[in-house]
Amino acid sequence: MRTLMAVAIVLGAALAIPFGSAQSAATVAGKWHFLLQTEGGDRVIEPVFQQDGEHVTGKWNTDGDVKGTFSEGKLNLEFPITSDEAGPGTLKLKGQLVDDTLTGDWSFQDYSGSFKATRVKEDSSPAKP
Repeated sequence: MRTLMAVAIVLGAALAIPFGSAQSAATVAGKWHFLLQTEGGDRVIEPVFQQDGEHVTGKWNTDGDVKGTFSEGKLNLEFPITSDEAGPGTLKLKGQLVDDTLTGDWSFQDYSGSFKATRVKEDSSPAKP
């Protein structure tokens, strides 16, 4: 009986390791196709993110250096950009990653809205959100 219990404990621990590794392997690194819903209509941005642990960097647009975190499936970015319409400010994005789709909310100055982003696969056109 003790041997059977010991085997069950060892098997349970062994099965838990790959599952935990798969959860921690989620990343936002790569190119994304963002659709931001705004009062003036939808805006499309295709940023590129790099990830080192929980730290996210990259390029939002020509002038936006991405800064933020990604942890436990949650994206939290806050970085300065300059909008052609509204001037300089801080863009904030908070979202959730499920499979290869990010959804969440954004804010910039007095403006805010929601977003949906899909990962751009290499050698393919962006997925339609």
